[in-house]
Amino acid sequence: MTADMVAMIYAYTAVGVGVILAAAGMGSAIGWGLICAKTLEGIARQPEMRPALMTNMFIFAGLMESFPFIILAFAMWFLFANPFVGALSAAISTIG
Repeated sequence: MTADMVAMIYAYTAVGVGVILAAAGMGSAIGWGLICAKTLEGIARQPEMRPALMTNMFIFAGLMESFPFIILAFAMWFLFANPFVGALSAAISTIG
């Protein structure tokens, strides 16, 4: 196992973490937009349902908000406790 191989693993992991975080942010933003848009459509159709729709909107918005934080935790795990380096060293020790 050379230093170049480990550096490539860390570089590819960093790129993957960037893509993961970008997708999580974009997915959360799209989710927020859809939740708010559908809530406003429902209130426009049936104004008497506003309290129930707003309650549901805040519940689902909280769930939508937790998604990027869970993804952030996985991304930090990949970045700082990189499991791929251990897998590489195990594969190399098995081969040689």
